[in-house]
Amino acid sequence: MPTSLLWFRRDLRLSDHPALLAARDDAGPDGSVLPVFVVDPRLWEPAGAPRRRFLLDSLADLSAATDGALVLRHGDPAEVVPALAREVGAAGVHVSADTGPYGRRRDAAVEAALDGIPFVRTGSPYAVTPGRVTKDDGTPFRVFSPFARAWRAHGWRDPAPRPRSVPWQHGVRSDDPPPAPEPTARIPPAGEAAARAAWRRFRDERLGGYRDGRNTPSADATSRVSVYLKYGQLHPRTLLADLADADAPATDVSSYANELAWREFYADVLWHRPETARETYDPRMARLEYDTGKDADTHFAAWAEGRTGYPIVDAGMRQLLGDAWVHNRVRMIVASFLTKDLHVDWWRGARHFMTHLVDGDLASNNHGWQWVAGTGTDASPYYRVFNPVTQGKKFDPDGEYVRRWVPELRDVPTRYVHEPWLAPDGVPPGYPDPIVEHAHERQVALARYEKVRGRA
Repeated sequence: MPTSLLWFRRDLRLSDHPALLAARDDAGPDGSVLPVFVVDPRLWEPAGAPRRRFLLDSLADLSAATDGALVLRHGDPAEVVPALAREVGAAGVHVSADTGPYGRRRDAAVEAALDGIPFVRTGSPYAVTPGRVTKDDGTPFRVFSPFARAWRAHGWRDPAPRPRSVPWQHGVRSDDPPPAPEPTARIPPAGEAAARAAWRRFRDERLGGYRDGRNTPSADATSRVSVYLKYGQLHPRTLLADLADADAPATDVSSYANELAWREFYADVLWHRPETARETYDPRMARLEYDTGKDADTHFAAWAEGRTGYPIVDAGMRQLLGDAWVHNRVRMIVASFLTKDLHVDWWRGARHFMTHLVDGDLASNNHGWQWVAGTGTDASPYYRVFNPVTQGKKFDPDGEYVRRWVPELRDVPTRYVHEPWLAPDGVPPGYPDPIVEHAHERQVALARYEKVRGRA
């Protein structure tokens, strides 16, 4: 009987899964589908404890969903997948296309090593697969807004139906899961059912009011489904279909769809410019001066620990350590502070985030950091330097978010919660004074940017 091998990667679900349907159809009425996940050391080892734990929990859920048929193997996929395909006599290997730099290289190596066994890519983790949306002349978009318009005009398929049954193949040897330390941060429940429940709660209870509420870090006003999109326990196509029928104001629906478009934009940028995972998108900015040495390391450590003396920054960095997640508005604030107040290379911050975020996604994380750092896709970002005091007062006016994450400031009057050094009693014991003066560092940052741009 024919066997189709279904290699799961960033698609740990059974609903809206075109590659699963292709594998089932390829197996035919008398065949079977062997589900497999490969623990790839190139991806496993750099991941921090939150992502490792979430992935293992996700695989346990997927194993149950496949009636215990999921096969786990360790090693280089270019060796593991072809060997397993030959072991079971697979007629083909089915995957959702991976559009990231490493994933593209890995899949090409696997396909070559299969030596004639079909390697079939069906669908991707995106509503519109990166590379599909271009300008009229065929070149990629460099700015978000025109990309988003073209992305909407292009459109996407309806969600694929969940198969009523799949003839899973059982009895194939599976490796034990790798050991993983328990994270100190709280992580969300894993699995497709948990993902769909989280999405329904947001859609039904918080989508209305999202456009304004999403900027308030103390409020439970965002969807918190980024981790489920990262691991493919939700597909954006599913969310977009739900949004089309949502009982919420059009402005809120459009605002949320815009966030999905940002995710797809950054994936598209990475598709066309894979080197920007580590290098500046704007080549001029490769010459931008950053601080190095002992003082820079000391500043970076204070930032990472949430001890900069700027409450909104410290709250955000402590949320990262406590929740393995940070509110998006605060991500921008802390990224601006590291790159433009402390003059530390954006790459160090991006790497720190990828270590600690449970939803760490290479394209969104690294290009989001570049956008804030002024090295990325935005047309004129170099002069955007977030004032941490102003940002705190604007988006956390009552200090609720700060007090939640910085207990040293819980008794500081609201008037001073974002500027505790101005309080009559001074900075509370145990909380640091500001490690830099924002106004001065802003001028330093602007001077460095102007020098790079040839305007000094």
